[in-house]
Amino acid sequence: MTLRWEAFLDAVQERGEYDTSQEAERATRVVLALLGAHLVGEVRAHLAARLPETLALILLNPLQAAEPLTPDRFVRATAAWIEGATETTALWDIGAVLSTAADAAGDDLTERILLQLPPGYDLLFGRPAPGQRP
Repeated sequence: MTLRWEAFLDAVQERGEYDTSQEAERATRVVLALLGAHLVGEVRAHLAARLPETLALILLNPLQAAEPLTPDRFVRATAAWIEGATETTALWDIGAVLSTAADAAGDDLTERILLQLPPGYDLLFGRPAPGQRP
């Protein structure tokens, strides 16, 4: 089921404790653009199908990453793209967006997404592997 634009942003805004929907939208656009650069094929298409159309287009039309970013580098890249962000606030932004995307994707698709990403992204999605402690 595809989430509506407002429902997706409302969830991100609530999880990220943003004051405005504009802050939630900015974080969402940056995080999904970076994520889209790391996903390929069916997995990216299936996630896009579960996102609002505007966000699906962001996910499907990214710059291709030259190499997969480790979770730490993903956080640094996010911080670099969001004006005024630090690595700490970027980690918060990523958690708000990716946990909302994971909820939209469902468990099976989220597992397939995580298989395409370097180890450690499960924590960014708010889905630590069983037996792992942060």
